[in-house]
Amino acid sequence: MSRYLYKLIEQGEHEQQDFKFCINDSKKIAKSLVAFANTNGGRLLIGVKDNGKIAGISSDEEFYMIESAAKIYSNPAINFTTRQWHVEGKTVLEIGIEQGDKKPYFAKDENGKWLAYIRIGDENFLAHRIQIEAWKKENSTTGVCFSYSDDERLLIEYLQNNDSISFSKYMRLAQLSRKKAGDILTNFVVIDVLRIRTTNEGTTFVLNQDFDKNELEKFR
Repeated sequence: MSRYLYKLIEQGEHEQQDFKFCINDSKKIAKSLVAFANTNGGRLLIGVKDNGKIAGISSDEEFYMIESAAKIYSNPAINFTTRQWHVEGKTVLEIGIEQGDKKPYFAKDENGKWLAYIRIGDENFLAHRIQIEAWKKENSTTGVCFSYSDDERLLIEYLQNNDSISFSKYMRLAQLSRKKAGDILTNFVVIDVLRIRTTNEGTTFVLNQDFDKNELEKFR
């Protein structure tokens, strides 16, 4: 069975896998749990260094810190599974997290602030406020109130000629208030006309190339 663990480690860190040498702060672990739950789920391998070397966990304390991270420092609380691997005379703790069905999930930081994270590649990023609002609307029973006016049309036409647009640029371009621009972007994300792109440089919005512009015209 240890062969399976070695195969996981060979994959390195990626969108659905993260290595942790040890756990000494439940708040930091909550950030990773939340990022997995807000994205596509994943696993933590605790007792594995960033370079893939197996260090092992030192005690059962890691499990209790994971439990605190999932139940106390995550909101909503996050369910997880555990599995222990015994290799090279050491123990590696595997924590499994499913994609959540109560998005957005928030982690409590060292200042007591609740923040939402997403997982992209092998990194955790703060979720943009538009993404958070989109999750809330997707979980709402009221649905999306949508119209296709000049403000929406301007955005679509801009993205048909440009790769992406930022929240602030759209506000300036359409001369809209923060709330109005946010509502439009959120609605487009919910109905999958726009996709959110987050990198180290920031968050922008791109057009879903599969959308049918003629369908939008029906909302005029």
